[in-house]
Amino acid sequence: MPQDLQHVAIIPDGNRRWAKAKGLPSVVGHTKGYERTEGLVKVALKHHLKYLTFWVFSTENFNRSPEEIAYLMDIFRKLFKSSFLKKYIKKGVRVNVIGELDRFPKDLVENLHKLTEETKDNSTLILNVGLGYGGRSEILRAVNNIIKQGLESVDEATFSNNLYTAGQMDPDFIIRTSGEYRLSGFLPWQGVYSELYFTDKYFPDFDEAEFEKAIDEYYRRTRRFGK
Repeated sequence: MPQDLQHVAIIPDGNRRWAKAKGLPSVVGHTKGYERTEGLVKVALKHHLKYLTFWVFSTENFNRSPEEIAYLMDIFRKLFKSSFLKKYIKKGVRVNVIGELDRFPKDLVENLHKLTEETKDNSTLILNVGLGYGGRSEILRAVNNIIKQGLESVDEATFSNNLYTAGQMDPDFIIRTSGEYRLSGFLPWQGVYSELYFTDKYFPDFDEAEFEKAIDEYYRRTRRFGK
């Protein structure tokens, strides 16, 4: 049996393909994906996870059309002001952003900073939200931070403390939806020993039951960590 599940990281992929398969605009897929978030946070709390990480917008996503990007930004605004998130914050959920926010709208960034400040002392569940996140850019950022510190040598702990997830445990389990069998640069340092789970379900169809199914699969595995 693997150790108790404490950190799940999710690549919520397939919103646009879900919409296309149904003959709908891609923005509908993004909306349906956003609506899935509440149920997955609910499952995370049920299983007493300490960390739940979503990669919702990558550095590469800025290459999409201006119209789609604008729509996604509106979805993020709704998410961070949503009643369900406020409900879970009262239950001890802490919001933490991983990624570079310099290219995001000023109002969104201000709301995020306010939200992270308001929830900084919460500890029931840390909800990491990957915005403007890229694995290689995170590593380069860490290297540059270490260079600025003038250190002569670096160990794993020092390097980890210069990542966005400093002070957090590495993910036990990484889930990617939509039938893609790659991580695309998601948490490359943190995920070296993570169990991986790939499902053909597009993210709008990855509901609470599918999350429970994935968790059941995790507990059927054996983690050896190279031993």
